[in-house]
Amino acid sequence: MTTAADPRPRRSDPERRDRIVNACLDVIAESGVAGASARRIAAAADVPLGSVTYHFATMDALLREAFTRFSETVSNRFVARMAEAQTRDAAVTAVVELIEFDVLADRGELVLTHELYTLAAHDPGFRSLTNAWMARSRAALEAHFDAATARILDALIEGLTIHRALDIEAPPVGTAADAVRRVTG
Repeated sequence: MTTAADPRPRRSDPERRDRIVNACLDVIAESGVAGASARRIAAAADVPLGSVTYHFATMDALLREAFTRFSETVSNRFVARMAEAQTRDAAVTAVVELIEFDVLADRGELVLTHELYTLAAHDPGFRSLTNAWMARSRAALEAHFDAATARILDALIEGLTIHRALDIEAPPVGTAADAVRRVTG
C-alpha cells in the first residue's frame, strides 16, 4: 500500500517476528546474552532496528520468547527420543543416546543452555521456564522409570552432557552407558 507521503510499497513479511526470535538465539549462541543487543539482533535477522522494538516491547520479552522456543525445541527432541522406547532396555539406550547425541547437540546449544541457566539463577520468570523444561524431561523419563530414578537420570543427563561438551578430553567410550545402567539398576 502506498500513500502520498510515502510512495514506497509496504513490504509484507509475515515471518519477520520468527526471524527476529531465531536471530536472537543465534546472537546469544555467538556472543551471550550480554552481547545480544536489539541492534545486533536486527542486523542478524536482516530487519530494521524498529522491527525488533515493534514486535517486542522490551529485550526481556524477546529473551523470554527466544528461550521459550529454544527450551521447547530441545525438550521436544528429548520427549521424542524417549517416546520411541518401547521397553525398559530401549529406554536405557534412549537415555544414553540423549547424552551422547541429542542434548546440547552443538556448541550453540551449550551456550544457550548456560545463558538460560544464568538468567534463571537471577530471575524467577526464567526459572519457571527451566522448571517447565525439567518437568517435561522428567515426565518423559517417568514413562519408563519411577519418579526418583527419573529425577536422578535427568540430573545425570544434564551433568554428563555438560562434562562431554566442556571437557578437553573425550570421556572414555561407554561412560554414559555405564552411568545410566548404574542408576537404572
